[in-house]
Amino acid sequence: MEYLKNKKGFTLIELIVVIGIISILSAAIIAIIDPLSQFQKANDARRKSDLSQIQKVLEQYYQDNGRYPDYDLSSFKLKNLDGDIVDWGSSWSPYMDVLPKDPSGSRNYVYYSENGQSYWLYASLERGAKDPQACSGGVCPSLGKKSGFPIANSCGQTCNYGVSSPNVSP
Repeated sequence: MEYLKNKKGFTLIELIVVIGIISILSAAIIAIIDPLSQFQKANDARRKSDLSQIQKVLEQYYQDNGRYPDYDLSSFKLKNLDGDIVDWGSSWSPYMDVLPKDPSGSRNYVYYSENGQSYWLYASLERGAKDPQACSGGVCPSLGKKSGFPIANSCGQTCNYGVSSPNVSP
């Protein structure tokens, strides 16, 4: 009996209780952090930053050429001065080394210009209407009333974030 008093360690029940408490705390922390939502926020922040960069370059283009670039109706990509389509993620020299591309393979940026005097840029935010900067109601208004532009799903998902030239609103 003497050997039982000197033996040090944990009983099986004590170990199970500690593991249970650690499991509950871990589950609560993961639920609070919500890693999927954090990835969505990061991708949405990148989309907003990309559109902001493109917007600045489009203003420089306007200063140089007196108009905004034309666009391709079938792909909603901008065209360079030669009329060639500039793919998202490729060079748009001399204005950008790389024209930003949506971080998701299933979504696209959308560019539309009306007579070279105004433009609209759209993206599809993963968080949708949960994002405070998303278009009202989570869907950007259609330009179909003006020009037959089918904005709703041109982004690969619902276009719910937009920027535009200073003379119009997204």
